[in-house]
Amino acid sequence: MTPPRTRHTGPAGGAGPHALELRDITAGYDRRTPVLRGVSLSLREGEAVGLLGPSGCGKSTLAKVAALLHRPDAGTVHLGGEPARGFRHRAPRAQRTAVGVVFQSPRLAADPRLTLSALIAEPLFATGRKAEAADRTRELARAVGLGPDLLGRRPHEVSDGQLQRACVARALALRPRVLVCDEMTAMLDASTTAALVAVVEDYRARSGAALLAVGHDRTLLERWCDRTVELHGGGTDSALRSAPRAAAGTSAG
Repeated sequence: MTPPRTRHTGPAGGAGPHALELRDITAGYDRRTPVLRGVSLSLREGEAVGLLGPSGCGKSTLAKVAALLHRPDAGTVHLGGEPARGFRHRAPRAQRTAVGVVFQSPRLAADPRLTLSALIAEPLFATGRKAEAADRTRELARAVGLGPDLLGRRPHEVSDGQLQRACVARALALRPRVLVCDEMTAMLDASTTAALVAVVEDYRARSGAALLAVGHDRTLLERWCDRTVELHGGGTDSALRSAPRAAAGTSAG
């Protein structure tokens, strides 16, 4: 089952400035055997790009580089036309908070000690925005479909789908200009997938944020994104092949 098309349409014809640029990225976990070699990819403001490819080709590594969570061995990352000035905790706050990230496994991405409310508010407290945390958390919880009865629970007390809803809310907390969703729906049922895709697209429609959606589900990404890009070859001959969004056979609403 694919989600209803509530997709925000990106800039026509590739017009508009770049929200994210990855230029000649070589990256991995051992410099002698990089997972990626010389890969370039760009997203325009408001554009949704789906990144496809076989397991082990480096999709998630590229997503981590895009989110400033992994320093490449070579190449550069640009956000809003500005070069990244650091990675992980060394990235300037303005650049770290410009990217929101949702990972495949909410169990690995969530602190098991936090309630869902605290999980959603985590970026707000980390950036000194305590005053707006309560209102913003309630707003985001409603947006992702989490009722007040769930917000006081901890990760082990909720389902994977409920926890992923909280992780999506957390990724939106600081109003990012770029969203990186790395296999966000891989562990979810069809109804939760549709709901979270709709949440992301509602946010993008209101904010103009760009989206990099990584996954294996070609049908989902081709319906969701303005174009899809396929990563081939891993560390020896990395190449990106791009295709525009597939035309819809029937309307899903």
